[in-house]
Amino acid sequence: MNMKSVAVSLGVLLSLSWGAVSQAGEIEDRIAKRLTDAVPGLKVGAVRASEAKGLYEVQSNNGDTIYTTEDGTYLLTGDLLKITESGIANVTEESRAGGRKVRMDEFGGKGIISYPAKGEEKAVIDVFTDIDCPYCRKLHDEVPQLNDYGITVNYYAFPRSGPNTASFNKYVSVWCAEDQQKAMDAAKGGRAVDQASCENPVAEQYRLGGMVGVTGTPAILLEDGNMIRGYVPARNLAEGLGLL
Repeated sequence: MNMKSVAVSLGVLLSLSWGAVSQAGEIEDRIAKRLTDAVPGLKVGAVRASEAKGLYEVQSNNGDTIYTTEDGTYLLTGDLLKITESGIANVTEESRAGGRKVRMDEFGGKGIISYPAKGEEKAVIDVFTDIDCPYCRKLHDEVPQLNDYGITVNYYAFPRSGPNTASFNKYVSVWCAEDQQKAMDAAKGGRAVDQASCENPVAEQYRLGGMVGVTGTPAILLEDGNMIRGYVPARNLAEGLGLL
């Protein structure tokens, strides 16, 4: 094949490839528009072809996942499961985990209250916490044990009662304290914390929790974006992370 023929063939391939990309973009834009027109208040974060042929995956800004046909007429909610040789895989949760990791990386750990691992750091967990929730307090009692296992615990604010509530203001006081760890330990132990206010990230972290799908506390995010919902004993958590 001469150089002219190669150039022509390459041009045809690039044209077909660009056409496919353009068509996919048009489909995704059409789906996003149809959904936002049909569902008032819905904000579409991303649309992409699902691995299930004929379905498109729609991510909303509040962390919900919707599946739709190419024309945006038929909708499915809930988790998409896949039969594999090793069992049932949750395709939707795998996608959520990837999205959570991206959002957490973008946030960059602004304003966390951190309890570093003792010695070599072997793992990091991000915990969305409510100071007053009983199981958050139970988990906090085991933070020293987690640190001994080589796990760094980063706290993000998620006062379940929402902004402008007593629990929310309590977290603000903890964050604004001169010694955040000492104040957190006291608050988690049910002891009074001096009221304080300052410029703080509590509301921003609370919104972040909503965006990554936190619905209750504690919510433990692993480094790969997977989420553990609820309290897990320190030893079980370390075993699950392959540290024991």
